[in-house]
Amino acid sequence: MLVNGVPSVSAIIGLASTDPTAPQSGTGTGSFLPLVDQALQSVSANQNEAAQAESGFATGANGATLGKALVASDRAQIGWNATVAVRNEVVAAYQSVMSMQF
Repeated sequence: MLVNGVPSVSAIIGLASTDPTAPQSGTGTGSFLPLVDQALQSVSANQNEAAQAESGFATGANGATLGKALVASDRAQIGWNATVAVRNEVVAAYQSVMSMQF
């Protein structure tokens, strides 16, 4: 499934089914996957909003101000930085688990 041109996490890792009535693994109550998917869609939406605000200001659109463009850009940057930080923590945790000897 594409959202704003970005595939969902489920589609990326192969959990998405072509049959909408088929049960999907990882989509139960309390599952982490829908939260990650929703967070990535939110970051993508913030980035699109920032691009539109910046474009509107650059073209002199009615109601577009530098302040709105800067706030939207900062919001998108904070979301992206948080996403990268979470990714780095997940990778570090994975590497830690993989280095354990049983």
